[in-house]
Amino acid sequence: MPDRRNFLSSWQERLSAIRNVPVVLRIVWQSGGTVVALGVGFRLVASLLPIALLWVTKLIIDTVVHVVTTHQAVPTRLWYLVAAEFGLAVIASTIARIVDYLDSLLADNYTRHVSILVMKHASELDLLAYEDPIFYDRLERARVQATDRLGMIQSIGRLIQQVVTTIALSVSILMFSPWLLLLLVVGVVPAFLGESHFAFLGYAKNFKQTPIKRQLDYLRILGGSKEAAKELKLFGLKDFLTARFTRLSDEIYNEDVLLARRKLIAGSLLSVLGTMGYYAAYVYVIWRTVIGAITIGSLTFLAGAILQCSSNIQQIFSTVSGIADQALFLTDLVAFLQMQPTIRSKPSAIEVPRPIQQGFEFRNVSFRYPGAQRLVLKDFNFSFRPSERIALIGENGQGKTTIVKLLTRLYDPVEGQVLLDGIDLREYSLESLYREIGVIFQDFMRYEMIARENIAVGRIEELQNQQLLHHSAHKSMADEVIDRLPLGYEQMLGRRFEGGVDLSGGEWQKVALARAYLREAQVLILDEPTAALDARSEFEVFQRFAELTAGKMALFISHRFSTVRMADRIVVIEDGRIVEDGKHEDLTHLGGRYAEMFEMQAASYR
Repeated sequence: MPDRRNFLSSWQERLSAIRNVPVVLRIVWQSGGTVVALGVGFRLVASLLPIALLWVTKLIIDTVVHVVTTHQAVPTRLWYLVAAEFGLAVIASTIARIVDYLDSLLADNYTRHVSILVMKHASELDLLAYEDPIFYDRLERARVQATDRLGMIQSIGRLIQQVVTTIALSVSILMFSPWLLLLLVVGVVPAFLGESHFAFLGYAKNFKQTPIKRQLDYLRILGGSKEAAKELKLFGLKDFLTARFTRLSDEIYNEDVLLARRKLIAGSLLSVLGTMGYYAAYVYVIWRTVIGAITIGSLTFLAGAILQCSSNIQQIFSTVSGIADQALFLTDLVAFLQMQPTIRSKPSAIEVPRPIQQGFEFRNVSFRYPGAQRLVLKDFNFSFRPSERIALIGENGQGKTTIVKLLTRLYDPVEGQVLLDGIDLREYSLESLYREIGVIFQDFMRYEMIARENIAVGRIEELQNQQLLHHSAHKSMADEVIDRLPLGYEQMLGRRFEGGVDLSGGEWQKVALARAYLREAQVLILDEPTAALDARSEFEVFQRFAELTAGKMALFISHRFSTVRMADRIVVIEDGRIVEDGKHEDLTHLGGRYAEMFEMQAASYR
């Protein structure tokens, strides 16, 4: 009974997945409507050619038999028929090549279009989605399905051609005997059901294996990355990582082999039924020819029609089953594309004021990450006024970066409000908010692009504005780094591409800082902006930072108290709450948490 329920459930899931097909067809049409229309047109012509070729062949054979049996002269009509058959063969061959060409064009267009679609949609989703491993599994399957489902698209084209050809062949067989066609169909159905069932099992297997395959991809990258190479050698991790990769890959391999073996045995047995159906019909036609009921030409025509019809019926069932099962694989792509961000601009969103008058205010803000019980921030209250320079300090995991992400509306609070000039941040246009904020996170991106582009990503519309890019690089002292590069601002950074030059951590950080300065925003936020810099570079950066943030709102996070003391206010965060707030001198005299941390760090330099 459970097997029957599982079987019915798999069929219900398979049929419901067909609803994915129209969505994908719409994407296909968007990727190249002209190519799709031409492909369908040529396939329709190609689908009628088999019946035309069979009919001309029948006429040729009947004419030849008549000439041989009556000893008459060869009629001119025979050579016209041969020429017609040659012409149809040339047309069929040419159209097949045209269809292949159009398919290749469509494949390129579709792959490009859907990859851009997935990439664009992923960038629009909430940052919180990336904190969820289930989302990562879905995103990975969506990325794979975006380009691996070309077979389904081509299958739909083949299905159109197969259906039209089969209808034409079936009509000719039905005119001879309806039972022959029924015999062919009955022989094919079991094979179709078997193929479809195993295809569904294949989808279930791949779905289950996604987390393991992600682990394998990670281990593959870990075992061959420059960043990990030092520790892998020094810690002797080669055998450990290889053993884990071997164990996981063997698990997947064994599951694949088991399913393939079951499919081979069951598929072979079921295919015998289809072969029996074809030969039963073939024997019947031979018998009718032997007793003189039909001509040899008709025998040739029907034998070819039965063979092609049998093959096409099997292909139709197999293609429909394949499309249904491929549609199952598209479930995650469709679901991914249907995901909508919760953090977005309202239709009536307003622009961020320029200049900002009152600043930001956190009012009873609480926040937790998806799936977590612990509140990172709880009833958090905080103000950030125009022209203020505030330093957030505290141990790791206390909520400092979360405050920045709420301030920039990468997250929304679960309770409370973040206000800008007294208005909830959710009332503002996201684009205008992002435009007024320059931010560099501790885990900033190292874009493996040329130096000019690495800076320009901070304000990409200024990519060709060399003067502004140079000015921003000078502000962050990245110009000193770039001037030493062989190709200057046109130098490829990173080792991924040929001719690339890698930078030290501190050099990369100066380039990243240039992006923040490029924005010329009202608010500048730096999360551990000097973590990779030496003491002298850090001092120089913050000297310049103090000058460049004059008259702006500046917020920075740092663990180095030598740089924190330049702030107008120092806010100490502990367990998602503000425990101290004031100037450096006031807090050191207070003798509280800040003074304790400052003294601990100062002691290490004595």
